[in-house]
Amino acid sequence: MNSIITFFIVFLIVSSSYAQKDSLQLGDRYAEDQIYASITYAQFNRQPSTVTKSSFSYAISTGFLKDIILTKKGNISFAVGVGYGFDFFNHELKVSEINNTTLFDNATNASSNVFKSHNLEFPLEFRWRTSNAKKYDFWRIYTGIKFLYNISNTFQFTENDIDYKYKNVSAYRKLQYGLTFSAGYTEFNAYLFYGLTPVFENSKINGEDINSTIIKFGLIFYIL
Repeated sequence: MNSIITFFIVFLIVSSSYAQKDSLQLGDRYAEDQIYASITYAQFNRQPSTVTKSSFSYAISTGFLKDIILTKKGNISFAVGVGYGFDFFNHELKVSEINNTTLFDNATNASSNVFKSHNLEFPLEFRWRTSNAKKYDFWRIYTGIKFLYNISNTFQFTENDIDYKYKNVSAYRKLQYGLTFSAGYTEFNAYLFYGLTPVFENSKINGEDINSTIIKFGLIFYIL
């Protein structure tokens, strides 16, 4: 995992230097190639009726976006990117794995119950902004879709003073996606991710389908 994170840090530094060179050569048709970083409050949405909402949970992510200009003025563009994201959930859905079968229960008797995931991110954005080639402080509205590919997931809980830990459970959906929206001024922007795909595949608890998705909201920073 450390090698993956190191790769992304080096990739972002190199990409940022090339992005700055490109923007200096484009004149009025500049591009806003950017490093992004977000920190968000996260919650499970559409949880089963027997499971309450998750407690304090969070997510962080970082990556690089390549800007593709759509207008001569440069205020409308399309962006594609790649990045890394980490999710941490403190929740009440107990997940275990027995003989390659994922089992679900309510974690009301567990003293702790957390879920961690590491993901590759592939954001696509449609962008509108009030900037130009010489104006670096501006308003922006970016919206789009983000694809997530799970590298690893870990579910762990403590029950009756015994610790349980399960990695890469079979029912966890490797490929997920959701809608994104960010708006703000200069580097500081409000951010929303609304997951469209359930976290688990073909899963039930007490005969009820588990259609839990993820919602994240917080701040995202774009750095030229």
